[in-house]
Amino acid sequence: MAKGIKKEIEKIDGIEAHQILGHLDASNMRFGIVVARFNEELTNELCQSAVTCLQKNGATPQTIDVVRVPGAYEIPVVAGKMAESGNYAALIVLGVVVEGETQHAQMIIDTTGQAILNLSSQHHIPIINEIVGVRTWAQAEARCLGGENTRGWYAAEAAIETAHLYRKLG
Repeated sequence: MAKGIKKEIEKIDGIEAHQILGHLDASNMRFGIVVARFNEELTNELCQSAVTCLQKNGATPQTIDVVRVPGAYEIPVVAGKMAESGNYAALIVLGVVVEGETQHAQMIIDTTGQAILNLSSQHHIPIINEIVGVRTWAQAEARCLGGENTRGWYAAEAAIETAHLYRKLG
C-alpha cells in the first residue's frame, strides 16, 4: 500500500452510497496563503510549490494572495482576518518549526494547529495547515524541498479539493 494520498480523486469501489468528491480545478476560485518568514529558506520553497500547484490547476496570479508574517505564531491571527473577509475559497498556512532543546516548538505546533482548526470551523472555510513540525533540519528539508513532493504542493491540492467539497455540500 502506498503512503500518502493518491493524485487521482476516485470513488471507493464496492460501497453502495452516494459519494461526493472534490476535484483539482482551481479556476474561478480565490486562494489565500499565509507564510511565515521564520526559516524562510524552507517556507519560501513551500510557498513556491503551493503557488505553482494552484497555477498548474487553473488559478491565476490575480486569484492568489500571499501574505508574509514573522513566524508561525502570527499565522492564525492573519489567517483569521483573511477567513473573516469572505474573499477566499480556501486558505493555506505554511511554516516550518524545527524542534530545539526545549518544548517551545511543540507548544507552537499544538497551539497554532488548534487555532487554525477553530478558525476553519468558525468561518466555514477550508484552512489547510502545513506548519511543518519536525525534529531535525534534514526532516524539514525532506518535507519542504522537491516541487510536487513537498507539503506546499500537497496543501494546494488539498485546498482546491476541499474548496470544491465545501461548494458541493452547500
